[in-house]
Amino acid sequence: MKLDTLIGEPWADYGLIDSGHGKKLERYGRFRFVRPEPQAMWAPAGDDWHAAAEFVPGSDEEGGGRWAFTEPVPRDGWKLRWDNVSFTAQTTPFRHLGFFPDMAPVWSWMRERTAGLDAPECMNLFGYTGVGTLAMAANGAKMVHVDASKKSVEAARGNAALSGLNDAPVRWLIDDAAKFVAREVRRGRRYDGILLDPPKYGRGPEGEIWRLEEDLPRLIADCRRLLDENSRFLFLTVYAVRMSALAIGEMLAQVFKDLPGTVEAGELGVREEARGLVLPTAIWARWSR
Repeated sequence: MKLDTLIGEPWADYGLIDSGHGKKLERYGRFRFVRPEPQAMWAPAGDDWHAAAEFVPGSDEEGGGRWAFTEPVPRDGWKLRWDNVSFTAQTTPFRHLGFFPDMAPVWSWMRERTAGLDAPECMNLFGYTGVGTLAMAANGAKMVHVDASKKSVEAARGNAALSGLNDAPVRWLIDDAAKFVAREVRRGRRYDGILLDPPKYGRGPEGEIWRLEEDLPRLIADCRRLLDENSRFLFLTVYAVRMSALAIGEMLAQVFKDLPGTVEAGELGVREEARGLVLPTAIWARWSR
């Protein structure tokens, strides 16, 4: 099995400016932000770290933390753009800004895998605010977007409106991902591609409990049943867990051993603008043909 690194390069509306001493300095459009980054174990390139806000982690008792603002930032968000997709960036209580910029090379890769297909049918599980969904829909794909959070799906639909994709063929579903996929298997459905970005822990709309280490293998097995020898990809990303890219790669290799194609695994990273070093952000595994 091949191990590789997918590196997100800076683009007009996003860049990792600098990193070090457990933090990272990023630009999101016209604003700069400082966020914690435990993997930035080196010294930063410079000391000009003025930013509109910094996320200050809380203690175990206080919870996740808070944003400390040094200049006004629109609390209802501001518009950003990646390629032909527009979306809203916003400071959230979860330390991120409403999307995951390190996924940009994954969005490009999915487009490449479905190139040449007429209206490929793809699914985005744990789809959050929908930038991955819209990246595919803007390129002609028919999408199924699934997330357990009503607020996230509403934000995704808002991003569709920003992108001029209100009439794109997207099914926006507030549902438990594992239950939805199991129903799709029973319906005999198939897909050309599946993107999934499961959390370590989560709850479905009816209180369903999701635990990554326990529930991921069964979900992957069900996703496999929605793909066939004419499908193009499955892409899995995993954040913030003590898990190896090699482990999730070997899991996919076992589940997809009966299909032609290639299984690969590796790390996601973002290239720093100051020095060109790569900051790791997540692990991934994928099957493709």
